[in-house]
Amino acid sequence: MRAPDFWWDPQAAWPASLLRPAGLVYGAVATRRMRRRGERASLPVICIGNFTAGGAGKTPTALAVARILDAAGESPAFLTRGYGGRLRGPIQVRAKHKAADVGDEPVLLSKASRTIVSSDRPAGARLAYEMGSTVIVMDDGLQNSSLVKDCAIAVVDGAVGVGNGLPLPAGPLRAPLDTQWPLVDAVIVIGEGEPGRQLAEQAANRGKRAFTARLEPAAGAAQALKGTRVLAFAGIGRPEKFFDTLRACGAVVEATRSFPDHHPYRASELAALRQEAQALGLRPVTTEKDLARIAALAEAEPWPELQALPVRLAIENEAALRNLILRRVNERRLRPA
Repeated sequence: MRAPDFWWDPQAAWPASLLRPAGLVYGAVATRRMRRRGERASLPVICIGNFTAGGAGKTPTALAVARILDAAGESPAFLTRGYGGRLRGPIQVRAKHKAADVGDEPVLLSKASRTIVSSDRPAGARLAYEMGSTVIVMDDGLQNSSLVKDCAIAVVDGAVGVGNGLPLPAGPLRAPLDTQWPLVDAVIVIGEGEPGRQLAEQAANRGKRAFTARLEPAAGAAQALKGTRVLAFAGIGRPEKFFDTLRACGAVVEATRSFPDHHPYRASELAALRQEAQALGLRPVTTEKDLARIAALAEAEPWPELQALPVRLAIENEAALRNLILRRVNERRLRPA
């Protein structure tokens, strides 16, 4: 779905007011679900989630956490429900799998480390253990109580924070913020902005660790786009974030096209984008997630001019985050499963 503008604008009061009763019901149901007792996995579980619907940077954060664990000698496995894919799992993502099978995020994660898709999180955790993993990095699932988390990190988009602060559908929150705070050990605010700064301050006031980070494009890809006239398109939580990243690279963004998060592209849409780029003499550029969803169509109708801009999360004071994660992993191992 495409997030409505009023979610992020506290001044747009009337649409949120109309939906507030529905938000109260949704929030109450989410709160009750989150308070259920979960199963403790045989492995430590590090959960990367966010307070809101829509993209805030969970996948780059999960990849960064896996790099930290890998450097510490661990063998991490990503565990995800595979949003947008047809397979319920538990199954390990292989090279043969497409986004239509397992979702776009698992396709990206599987390039970095062992990745398991499972709508049943405890079943996925058992498979990770059987495969010889030592730590589970759960991509999303902060509001899912089926597994006990040994460390839960909420990712926040610094530019928008939690928007108007209301639960779905009146606002972007997946559950009331007061319900979610007790479940979180730390927040990572990605990008600048007053909303993110306020969330970091709230975290500190509640005794939670707060980290700041930024998304950095791969140096080679960024340099290649410098001065290039591009048509940029994206189907992510906030496409504007991607367009701004391209501009920061020095690309000349002459046309942009936004699609809903996890948008399943149709051949006709790609054909229209290709024709527009060719007619205007622009280089088509998209995100790695979008490219994962386009891959199957591109095999039937190749689009060699299309490229993705890879990004990596750069975390300030990464050493402190590493210490937090490894401490929680070690504490978990001192307790029986």
